[in-house]
Amino acid sequence: MIRKKPRMASVKDMPLLQDGPPPGGFLPVRYARRISNTGPSAMAIFRALKEEKYAARRAILPILQAEEDERFVSEWNKYLDYEADVMKDVPGWKVV
Repeated sequence: MIRKKPRMASVKDMPLLQDGPPPGGFLPVRYARRISNTGPSAMAIFRALKEEKYAARRAILPILQAEEDERFVSEWNKYLDYEADVMKDVPGWKVV
């Protein structure tokens, strides 16, 4: 006994069971391109531009901050030099 069927010695002796389409057939396949006539709305475009502007600002912020820090240190050193020059005659004055 092979595959619970009596008197079958080969796969060729098995009855055929083949899948077929469902009753009424398959639904039609849409293959045409569907391109919309309109593009994105003005609100979507303006929102994208606004997000791009903010992203650019966030990207350049560390560079601008570093330049400002460098300028501040330079000005602070000039101030300390000026203070040392002005207070050179005061005894015990230390420029910190």
